Amino acid sequence: MADTKREIERKFEFSRAKSARLGVPDLTGTAAIAAVRDQGTVDLDAVYYDTPDQRLAADGLTLRRRTGGADAGWHLKLPVSPGVRDEIGVALSDTVPRPLAALLRSRVRGAALEPQVRLLSSRRVSHLLDADGALLAELSTDAVRAERGEATAAWTEVEVELADGVDPGLLDAVEKTFRKAGLKVCDAPSKLARALAETGTAPPARPAGDGSDGTAGAYVLAYLREQRDALIAQDPAVRRDLPDSVHRMRVATRRLRSALKTYRTVLDRTVTDPLGEELRWLAAELGVDRDQEVLLERLQTRLDELPRTLLLGPVRGRLRTWNATRRSGSRRRALAALDSPRHLALLDSVDALLDEPPLRKAARGRAERVLPRAVLRDYERLAGRVAAALALAEGHERDLALHEARKAAKRARYAAEAATPALGKPAKRLAKAMKKVQSLLGDHQDSVVARDALLGLAVQAAGAGESAFTWGVLYAHEEALAARREQELPDIWAKASEPGPRAALG
Repeated sequence: MADTKREIERKFEFSRAKSARLGVPDLTGTAAIAAVRDQGTVDLDAVYYDTPDQRLAADGLTLRRRTGGADAGWHLKLPVSPGVRDEIGVALSDTVPRPLAALLRSRVRGAALEPQVRLLSSRRVSHLLDADGALLAELSTDAVRAERGEATAAWTEVEVELADGVDPGLLDAVEKTFRKAGLKVCDAPSKLARALAETGTAPPARPAGDGSDGTAGAYVLAYLREQRDALIAQDPAVRRDLPDSVHRMRVATRRLRSALKTYRTVLDRTVTDPLGEELRWLAAELGVDRDQEVLLERLQTRLDELPRTLLLGPVRGRLRTWNATRRSGSRRRALAALDSPRHLALLDSVDALLDEPPLRKAARGRAERVLPRAVLRDYERLAGRVAAALALAEGHERDLALHEARKAAKRARYAAEAATPALGKPAKRLAKAMKKVQSLLGDHQDSVVARDALLGLAVQAAGAGESAFTWGVLYAHEEALAARREQELPDIWAKASEPGPRAALG
């Protein structure tokens, strides 16, 4: 069984020898710290695991097997933001525990996880308490020895980790006190990073990929790397069922696929089209879970908006049962996709494309000449679909046409966003306009899907001898909302299709 905790901490080191001799200053009186209680010293022995090419270290992850101390076991640390990590702990075993291996699968894939470095630490622990004796933070002073083969390194490190619910501003106050005493924030983000650097085994640097040479190919590849990294990073979040994780992973998948289509003059389609199909498969597998999540939130909101007098029968209970049945199946499907060889092969294919990109002649052209043509081509595609949808009478065919227009709006938005680093404000303005169109059409499509679900809930309720009245009320509400969105579309589109932003693209 895995345990997870949010770790908010700051690491310090002595900036000069004199400060090291004086030791850690007394923090009593710093911010809300009223007392510092010594908890004794403990010896820790940690072996850190990674792939031979150090994929985890390159992404700021650490996996260790540690003995000694109160939390002996396997620990996986996933970065959340600077100074904040999620630590997932599993009981001691001889091999990497399966729950942790699953969380690392998108990065490790077929590579082996092997011992990379050993850290031996003598840790002196103190508790920082407030005036009521409540724990504010734990102060640790570690004398560390790193061993990697014949190479060794040693240093002293001071760490302050906040207790749950404590204001992070306490760390700023501690840092101010420490600076005056000759301690500074560590340059290395973790003990492992420092150990690797000081034993001459730091992970290879990632390619800059920032479009700095000004070519269209450089900018497109930088965008693809960004989405690849997001796709990989969201894999463990989806497995942990974190809020919005499926949505974020699906968006990264769609952005990748969209960019391959939009910038087909930059990248060879004979290579990118098969990859695009695999990305479409992954988005579809994730979409079942994400669509159910969005639909449930919408129906719950609609129920909350109704007066109690219109809530007839066990509507909330029926909605919970309906969602539990559908969600369990959709989540199993999403996790099965992530565990499949097909998904791992997809990630390998994306990496291969980025390592040896199939660049066409246009990729060598200046970004400001090549990218606008691709963005405007996607805009024209959207314009055609909007016109076709508005020409249809209300009904099923128009709903389908508006759905196709929504997908085109999303692609046009993604195209402009991808070009923004190269084209600046004009692309950003166009992306913003396309997002407004996408949002309106997305709300319309969500209403279409909600009506189908509400009809099914009404049938289930009637079959169980319950009142179907409330579901009918919500159906009528969604029907009216969709009609309003269709009425709003011409004005929204007229504003979004103003020629200014497009002309400014160059």
